Amino acid sequence: MKIKERHKTDLLEIGIVFFILLLLVVIYVPIAIWEEENYYRKESRFRMKNLYDIEVFHKSIMGEFNPNFHEAMNLVNSARDSVVADSLFIEEQLIILNGKEYQVDIYDNFAFEYDTTFGFKSFRRDTILDTTLQIIVYDESLGRDDSIFIRKKDLLSYEDDSNFNGIVKTEQVERIELVEYYKTFIPDSSTYFCPLTADAYQIDISDEGSSFRVSSPINETVKKPRYLLFSFKANSHGIIQDGSRSWD
Repeated sequence: MKIKERHKTDLLEIGIVFFILLLLVVIYVPIAIWEEENYYRKESRFRMKNLYDIEVFHKSIMGEFNPNFHEAMNLVNSARDSVVADSLFIEEQLIILNGKEYQVDIYDNFAFEYDTTFGFKSFRRDTILDTTLQIIVYDESLGRDDSIFIRKKDLLSYEDDSNFNGIVKTEQVERIELVEYYKTFIPDSSTYFCPLTADAYQIDISDEGSSFRVSSPINETVKKPRYLLFSFKANSHGIIQDGSRSWD
């Protein structure tokens, strides 16, 4: 009798453990699947935006969109490299790429706009060593000499002033400065393909060449099994039409 009761108790404990594990699966597996769906959606839209921006840059230097994304990307990347290598590489220039000549028109801020478009804004703290000067300047409003503090790099503008009467003290000052910068990346051929399906994005250019659209290649819901009881689902990741994004 005691053996039967102990057996029932063991089965009950096993059942409790099983239902606890099942509860954890029901709670956490869907969350993991949602995170996976969200990752592919964000990555796909990120690539679509970069693809669109490449075409916009191409039009800015060539005067038209290019249905061949890889050609457009290589030309835009090459133009950026040329500007970085030579700051005078602006206005009408010739780029030879893969044996083909391209007559481009590079505007002044091209490299800066490229780096900020294809980059992530970041911040860093730099330790700056400044030289501070205490100088004497005659203050006409007070009718007497006055002592002020300036940075050493600003000294020249004061020395040219007839009211400047000399330097009293020089001091080294260390300060922390928050610097904004961009971690730039170079778009590559993966930009052209959906990370989920590996299919190329759909590019549409209007007949007159003034309108450009990029859209997700997913036309029907994508379903993939996960952990027997669940499934991963993804619908179209949207479109970008002339700068307007469907997910905004």
